[in-house]
Amino acid sequence: MESLLEKDSPLLLPLNKEKTAYDGFITVQGRDFRIRILLPSNQQLKCAKLHCSWQLKQLLHGYRHIVKQRLHRSADLVSFILELKTVLEVALKNHVEYCSIPPPQYYSQLISEIEALGWDKLLSIDTEFCTLKLRAEDSSGRLHDVTVKLKPKHPAEAPECYADLPLPLTITWTPQSTLGHVHAQFLLVLESLAEFWKVLDEIDEKTWVLEPEKPSRADTMRRIAIGNNVSIKVEVDTKHPNMLPDCCLLGADHVVTPLRKQLNGNMHLWNPDCSVLQNLQDVLEIEFPSPSTHEKSSFSMECGICYSYRLESAIPDQMCNDPRCGQPFHQACLYEWLRGLPSSRQSFHIVFGECPYCSKPITVKMATQKA
Repeated sequence: MESLLEKDSPLLLPLNKEKTAYDGFITVQGRDFRIRILLPSNQQLKCAKLHCSWQLKQLLHGYRHIVKQRLHRSADLVSFILELKTVLEVALKNHVEYCSIPPPQYYSQLISEIEALGWDKLLSIDTEFCTLKLRAEDSSGRLHDVTVKLKPKHPAEAPECYADLPLPLTITWTPQSTLGHVHAQFLLVLESLAEFWKVLDEIDEKTWVLEPEKPSRADTMRRIAIGNNVSIKVEVDTKHPNMLPDCCLLGADHVVTPLRKQLNGNMHLWNPDCSVLQNLQDVLEIEFPSPSTHEKSSFSMECGICYSYRLESAIPDQMCNDPRCGQPFHQACLYEWLRGLPSSRQSFHIVFGECPYCSKPITVKMATQKA
């Protein structure tokens, strides 16, 4: 039987006369990996099955979507095998880099740094002793975590640091720096955000927050319920949290218009010495519903098209402006609904049509795609 590829290339031999099964090996960086490829009777590559050794399967972990993509796009089996070899070369190179073992002094240095910082500050550490989670408590008693990913040449190389913050975490590092320096700088960042989190904590505690469903310390936006199908979206500035935030009122025009007039007319009453929540109530001349006075179900109206409240992370934010209707919709649902009606028309990024419930005029902006 003839081999599928030429000399110095991966060697695959057909196992049957129909040439729907091939067995052999592929050589990458001096290492041989056994593979078997099974084709359907029509020999379409996109329906082929790739069987390989456990070593090769482990090496391709994280690259399976790329292999599948190459399988679908290759013109023939020869092309696919050459593409697979390229993927394996990259995977093997990255695998070697990932598995590089730090020198012994790396571990002794790390243990010394943890002892100096305090073992109570260490939340977790991975089996490679490369990724740590450190715990920090700010002056208000809030607990925060910072993830530190050390490089093999630590401390000569700066680590990568991540935390649940509304701004990037930038750590100043020198070859003499330690985990203690990371922790100290992290605490300074936390203190700089203390007033910002105080503002949002009060909003979370004393109002019904519709979005985000489960706010993280990185979130700067809150959508606060005002009434049935009426809410306000506020974006708090991390540097000036007590100043008037960016506000967007959501709801039917006949309800939102008076509130917008109050907001625009009373902006001069904003007092930076009062809390953001109190200022919002004073400027809008309202009392926000709170968990102590209202049930959240009072504001969780289902979309009139998909009959669900939450669509992925979105909640209904489009309303019929007719006071007798006021039916809420998800933006994506209403957009798709109107786009499918022959009576609807589109001007730039706005679609004009009729409410699915009362047939009164309704508009919606084009649904934006998430990155």
